[in-house]
Amino acid sequence: MPKLSIGRFIFMQTIGRKGENLAAEHLKGKGYEILEQNYRFKKSEIDLICLDDDLLVFVEVKTRSSRAFGEPESFVSDNQKESILKAAERYMLDVDWKGDLRFDIVAIVYTNTEQEIMHLKDAFY
Repeated sequence: MPKLSIGRFIFMQTIGRKGENLAAEHLKGKGYEILEQNYRFKKSEIDLICLDDDLLVFVEVKTRSSRAFGEPESFVSDNQKESILKAAERYMLDVDWKGDLRFDIVAIVYTNTEQEIMHLKDAFY
């Protein structure tokens, strides 16, 4: 596996944060209430936790600078889904959530000339 240069790592972090912020603004525009951004439990992270009416929504944001290697949403691995589920269970315990929930993906292609945002509801589990 090739080593990741510091510059490329910083670029990936920057585009990831931009994508998370774009996703949060997109969801707010659709009427979602953002409860948490970058929620962490142990080694797990959930990018966004939102309310959509009475539904608790856990959102994984995937941002790419091109589609050269595939669609952004295809990069959510089974291990990552399991990790998100564990963190979601912890969050629901912490806030004593008893209602319904959903797991979504917001896929973003973010280039110098365009931003394409696709919201995939009920994307897993």
